[in-house]
Amino acid sequence: MHRSGAGTRSTPRCDDARSDGARGWRRGARRGGPPPPPPPQVCAACHSVNQLHYRNLVGVAYTEDEAKAMAAEAEVVDGPNDEGEAFERPGRLSDPLPAPYASEEAARFVRRRVGGGVRARAGRRALSTPLLVVSSQVNGGAYPPDLSLIAKARHDGTNYLMALLLGYTEPPAGVSVREGLYYNPYFPGGAIAMPKMLVDGGTDYDDGTPATEAQQAKDVATFLAWAAEPESDERKLAGAKWTLVLALVWATALYYKRWKWAPIKSRRIVIDAIN
Repeated sequence: MHRSGAGTRSTPRCDDARSDGARGWRRGARRGGPPPPPPPQVCAACHSVNQLHYRNLVGVAYTEDEAKAMAAEAEVVDGPNDEGEAFERPGRLSDPLPAPYASEEAARFVRRRVGGGVRARAGRRALSTPLLVVSSQVNGGAYPPDLSLIAKARHDGTNYLMALLLGYTEPPAGVSVREGLYYNPYFPGGAIAMPKMLVDGGTDYDDGTPATEAQQAKDVATFLAWAAEPESDERKLAGAKWTLVLALVWATALYYKRWKWAPIKSRRIVIDAIN
């Protein structure tokens, strides 16, 4: 799908990179999901997947023990306890993947130490310091959307996501992009607050797959397509089974109908008139 300003650029598609089913989901989960580093979780630093739970990863990208260990590293606010107070506990498989920010407002701002580096305000992990801090906008104040259903919310979902991740380029002559935004012809309007995040060699794959920029984009898009419909494979398998069963039922009904009605339809009735 070409966006305004794309010109004659060929649109990157998921078919252009290697796909390995569950292994691709695992690689995509390591780039886009919450597993602990290494490698760094580029997407999970800003985006959430609120509809995805740790249990959804079992048997798809991780074993049950790996998913439990991953969940246990997260501190989840639960409660109330017997005293009516909230408390923190290790995560469980039934918990959703943690969001990087506590609210939309927190996602639009960071806390910046005067004369120092950036201190990220990430929900409950917000850093408290006696030093003077001021709030400043991140990504032009744009809110990083939840990615749970992004593959279904966009036309030609996986191909759109891959084109978006690989579509960063310099604006053509006559096109100006305001400070804090980046030109991407595949994003509506052509200006996006998210900077280019993928580069060749940006991560190391456990299975030895070359970590090209296109391969990383492919894996992220594949993972997000799965995240939007974790039950997709089971639903398609059930549909195939029901189609087979209904075909057998139809064939049996047709045979029974012919067997029942053939003698009736083919019989000859002779009327012997008596004068």
